[in-house]
Order: sequence, then C-alpha cells, then structure tokens
Amino acid sequence: MRPPKTQARAADVAAMHEPEHQLVQAIYRLYEQREAASGGHRAHLGASVIGHACERYLWLLFRWAGREAFDGRMLRLFEAGRQFEARVVAEMREVGVEVSEVDEFGRQHRVSAHGGHFGGSLDGAVLGLPEAPQTWHVVEFKTHNAKSFGELVSHGVAKAKPMHHDQMQVYMGLTGMDRALYLAENKDSSALYQERVHADPVRFAQIMARAERVINAAEPPLRISNDPAWWQCKLCAFHGLCHGEQVPEVNCRTCAHSTPRVDGDGGRWVCEHEHVDLDAATQRDGCNGHRFIPALLERVAEPVEYRPEQDGNAAVVYRLPNGSTFANGYPPAFSSREIRVAKHKAMLGDEDVQAVKAQIRTAEVVA
Repeated sequence: MRPPKTQARAADVAAMHEPEHQLVQAIYRLYEQREAASGGHRAHLGASVIGHACERYLWLLFRWAGREAFDGRMLRLFEAGRQFEARVVAEMREVGVEVSEVDEFGRQHRVSAHGGHFGGSLDGAVLGLPEAPQTWHVVEFKTHNAKSFGELVSHGVAKAKPMHHDQMQVYMGLTGMDRALYLAENKDSSALYQERVHADPVRFAQIMARAERVINAAEPPLRISNDPAWWQCKLCAFHGLCHGEQVPEVNCRTCAHSTPRVDGDGGRWVCEHEHVDLDAATQRDGCNGHRFIPALLERVAEPVEYRPEQDGNAAVVYRLPNGSTFANGYPPAFSSREIRVAKHKAMLGDEDVQAVKAQIRTAEVVA
C-alpha cells in the first residue's frame, strides 16, 4: 500500500533539508581544532623541509610570515602516515629488527644545530637489518599514493624524493650514523619499498650551509623565479606573500627588531629594541612596537623614510604605487596589524583616513 502523497512529499522535503555529512565534517573539524591548538608554527627550521627548491620559501617559513593551511581531510591523511609508522615498527620487531624510537628519557630522538634553530625528529634508528645486521641505520618512514610510489620504485629516493633524501642526510650527519633506511608504503596497495641510503658528507655540508644562510638572513632571499606563473611558484603556499599583495602575519619574527642568535642550543631570539629574549609565546603574540621588515611589504609599497618616534622606535614611511604615503608606527601612523587587515591597501594613503587617525588616536583599521 502506497503512503498518502502528502506524507511522501513531507518526507522528501525533510530529506532535502537535512544537512549532509555532518559526522564527516565534525571529524574534519576535530583535526583542524587540534592543529589550531598546536600553535601552527614550528619553532625551528626543519630537516624535513630544508631540501625545498626555494630558499625564500624556507625563510618565510622560518620567519613565520605565513603558514601552510591544511583542511581536516589533509590533516587526517597525515595522521594515517603516523599510523603506518606504528604498524611497520611492530612488524620490523616481529621479524627480528631492533627499533629505537625514543631516547633514555622516553622522548623522540631529536637532532639540532645552528644554536637550536635547525633540526628535526627522527622516526627512529634500527639495528639488525638482513642486509647489514651489525650497522645502525637512521630510519625514515613515508607513505605515497600510487603514482608517487611508482616514481620512487623507478628512480630511487634521491631523484624521486630529494627532500626526503636531504632529510636523511641531515639525520645521518648530526647523529654520526653513515647509513639510513628509507621504508615507504603504497597507500593504495599496501606494497612496501625499501632503500638503504649512504651518508654523503659533501651534500650534508651543503645542506648545513643552506640552513645557516636562511637562519642568518635579515631579509628574504631571492625568489626561485620572478614569474608568478612559474609552476613551482603557482603551487607554493606563499605565492600571495611572494608574488601578490598579501601582508605577512604580525609576530616577532616578521619584525625588523628581532634577531635569531646561534649561541647556545635553545633556538634563541632577541628583540633588539627592548633588549630582551623572546620566548615562543611572546614571539607569536608580537607587540605594539612591531615594525615589518620592510622587504616583506615590497609588493605593497616602497620604504622611503625612517622617522624617529616614541621610545626611539622609528616609524617606516612607505610609498604606495599611486604615489601616496603611509607610515608603519605608533598612532597616528598605522600599526602592523592594521596594515595586514586593510583589504584595500590604497586606503592607508588616503588623506581622509589619515586625518581620522590623527584626530582619533584610538581609531583603527579593521578591514
């Protein structure tokens, strides 16, 4: 017996208006919330990224100019890679390989250099591989999709995944081990690929010199290409910062006053204006004395003047493409946060806007 048409129509309407995939979206949001709670930025320049093709990308990453934003689906995918690691460690132990994942304090093995500003965490070290049972190896676990896995099998890790190869060179160089095991899984078929990698002292020295250059650079290095349509630039998370008019995040690392110091091993940062050390929380928050490193605004405006201001903290005057000027400084100049949030940067040079700022010292640009 058919239900009355009115009942059928009511059911159809209810189905049409029911929000879809609520559980899925809730799970994705869970991963996004976890990522937000972590603070977002890594304190050091990581061994996992040092092989990136562009030094400017590395500098922007190290200086917290921006961050790669991943949605919940991608963050969940990264978690799947960590689950593979736990699974394969158990399998290796069951076939007789010794795996060391943590140090004597129960912490993941870490290496660092350049005053703690460069380093990374090892997946582990292994002893007892059938190919070399007496030799300790750095071990690196990675997962790949089918296409990436095929390239890895065909060409080897150095050619197919040079960033992974450089990562292992760092770990070998800083631990003193001269062998590494690269163990990868095809996420589509669960097939495994292994490759033993030898330490390359020349490449290690090149990588360490590159890390030192990035850490010590006061301004962004040259772009990999000045063409915004260049394929590597188009795919880069920092395309807007590098080739567009996106303004960097406001924190101590994008401030002209901050300097990384390589004394000690704690990744020390110093505010040259206040003459104080900056802990991680302070670096993230920044302060009202923030002045952008001028080169970070080069796509927005040209620095033309430095004006002494309150407490000896200079204001930086910029000229916009339309010829008008604005200052990055204390009121009535614009704070760094105002410059970042201003949707249309030309408004910063508008005489009426500047007049309001002068008359109402607490007035702020909010969009």
